[in-house]
Amino acid sequence: MNIRQFQYQILCLSDKSYRMALSILKNESNARDALQELMARLWEKRGQLDAITNHQAFVLTSMRNLCFDMLRKSIHTLEIPADTEYNAPNPYQQVEQADMMNHIGSMIDELPEMQRTILRMKDVEEMELKEIAQIMSMTENAATVNLSRARKKLRDMIINNQQKENTIYERYR
Repeated sequence: MNIRQFQYQILCLSDKSYRMALSILKNESNARDALQELMARLWEKRGQLDAITNHQAFVLTSMRNLCFDMLRKSIHTLEIPADTEYNAPNPYQQVEQADMMNHIGSMIDELPEMQRTILRMKDVEEMELKEIAQIMSMTENAATVNLSRARKKLRDMIINNQQKENTIYERYR
């Protein structure tokens, strides 16, 4: 593989590789280091890259593996300062959070079927609006409108529920 082929087939994937490294390492400096390390390794092995049919898959898999290696190394050298506080939620907060999630789930179940389905596809399954529109056999604009209406109804339901709870709390205070 010559310089021009390396630029067009490997270096063009630098942005995707960097974003993957950043999502795994959660640190810009380490992500840049990983990208630089990967590109150096690939440049050294450029003679063997011609045999690879899917360069994008190879580069991104290599980046993922390199990031995991970096994380493993950092775990062994990581020291936790003595004055670090452990801020885990207490059991009461965990129960309250679980109860709130169940209550919101039941509120979502009260939405009209189409709004409920679109809301779950977008916010739970993280699908794109274009995919949702194709699955639901509607335009992208109609999917956006239904999603907006579902979120507004859910927001109103949550606010009403909080107001009812505050009223009850104030009554027994």
